[in-house]
Amino acid sequence: MQFRWLSREEGWNIFARFVSEVIATFLLIFFGCMGCIKSEYITNDRFALSFHFGGAVLLLVQCCACVSGAHANPAISVAALFYGTLSWPMMFLYILAQVIGATIGYGSLLGIVPRVLRIDPNAKHGLCVATIHPEVHIWQAILLEFFATSTLVLMCCAVWDKRNSNRFDSVSIRFGLAVSSLVYYVGPYTGCSMNPARSLGPAIWNLDFTNHWLYWFSPTLGGIVTAVLWRYVLKEKSFETKEQQEVNE
Repeated sequence: MQFRWLSREEGWNIFARFVSEVIATFLLIFFGCMGCIKSEYITNDRFALSFHFGGAVLLLVQCCACVSGAHANPAISVAALFYGTLSWPMMFLYILAQVIGATIGYGSLLGIVPRVLRIDPNAKHGLCVATIHPEVHIWQAILLEFFATSTLVLMCCAVWDKRNSNRFDSVSIRFGLAVSSLVYYVGPYTGCSMNPARSLGPAIWNLDFTNHWLYWFSPTLGGIVTAVLWRYVLKEKSFETKEQQEVNE
């Protein structure tokens, strides 16, 4: 069956973008959370954890950016909507793909890595579950996730801006290093999720939704505010002179 308003080529491209977002988010959760494993047999420090997630971002951007933009993050897809590069239907399709990819990615990690190698006997929460440090107040966590996500989306907007169209070389490395830096800075306080799908996958499999709403609210709000700021303030504008207006009239 073929929709009358959708050509076969357009339908296939939409399907390809959907699959690309599933794959991108799968890679983020599978390899990113694998890098977070701490147990009696595997050690990890703060730098290593941040580097691992940045490496996962590098992989997914390099693999999937040419197909779907490699959002792998509902906050970025919402930002793309308000920036003007994504439609409402595509935004919802992207988010659905990201939720599926995150759920499958984390489930695959649990199924492949032996339990004894991934269970930290001293951990209060499951592997890769985004949590707030006990000494961090909820309003502080909201602001930390907001500013971290805003910084990430600010970088996305800079990449989307046509003024940067000739600076796409090594963009995957740049995003990887940016995410590593943000996770290193903010991770000890909130886990530095910056990504509702990244929080949802582990939460579903561990049935741990403690303060989970925060990891949807703050990143999404950060994405909207930053995209609107760039679109209406930082984006290049062209203003007609009085003479040009008279000619056009």
